[in-house]
Amino acid sequence: MISLPPIHSLSHLPDSELTTVLDLLFEPSPPLHTLSLPILRSTTFPTYNTLVVAINAQLNALATSDSPGHVTRLSEILCSHPRLGENKVDSEQSRAEQAQLQKGGDEEKEQLAKLNSEYEAKFPGLRYVVFVNGRPRPIIMENMKARIGRGDIKAERQEAIQAMCDIAADRASKLSPD
Repeated sequence: MISLPPIHSLSHLPDSELTTVLDLLFEPSPPLHTLSLPILRSTTFPTYNTLVVAINAQLNALATSDSPGHVTRLSEILCSHPRLGENKVDSEQSRAEQAQLQKGGDEEKEQLAKLNSEYEAKFPGLRYVVFVNGRPRPIIMENMKARIGRGDIKAERQEAIQAMCDIAADRASKLSPD
């Protein structure tokens, strides 16, 4: 069983172990490593949820920045999440979380693939990120359609950040020994 190290030990771990922690909580993302390793090295967090809140603040700072480089970095981090319903998913956690989306008929799978394409055409540089959390595919697809219809890229960045952090908090609760 995969587990996270005790939260109080993070500031003493080597970078390779810290990147593994970030990958388990979020998704493998070198830009997230670059952004967040300094706070993991320099801060002692009382809980994994506190760590997730700190990373949420970092991501929101990128989202509200006027720097194109910050927006690009944020997009790279958000795009580390796999597309919903995609067959090739690298992280074990995402495979488990998306397992229910793999079920269903070919028509639903095709509709989900089409929605992924529509979303990415509407919001270049972003990938739809949502905390699936046991919700059935039709509910997820309705949410996706609503977000495409809203057409607000700033709101999408905020929703994606919140979803990433909700996913990370859920993973932390399942993987943390504390």
